[in-house]
Amino acid sequence: MRQKKLKMIPPFQTEDEERKFWAAADSSEYFDWTKAKRVIFPNLQPSTTSISLRLPESLLAHVKQLANSMDVPYQSLIKIFLADRIKKELSLGRGQTAA
Repeated sequence: MRQKKLKMIPPFQTEDEERKFWAAADSSEYFDWTKAKRVIFPNLQPSTTSISLRLPESLLAHVKQLANSMDVPYQSLIKIFLADRIKKELSLGRGQTAA
């Protein structure tokens, strides 16, 4: 099998120029993705959004008490609980929209 000749990446003056180029270009014409190596970014954190959530005082007190006994911040515990429940619901096929 003959190896495809890759195109040269043009020089860019600005990031915006580069962004526009890659938005329209087929990267497989510039890179041999079969030689790509998987990398891990251990310090990369997902972006978060701050929300306001009203909870009954008794529920929040229970969450804080449980979080304290588990030695985790209560907001982190709420995120864990939400993520676990959403994963469970999605695995049951709930929340899926028809295409």
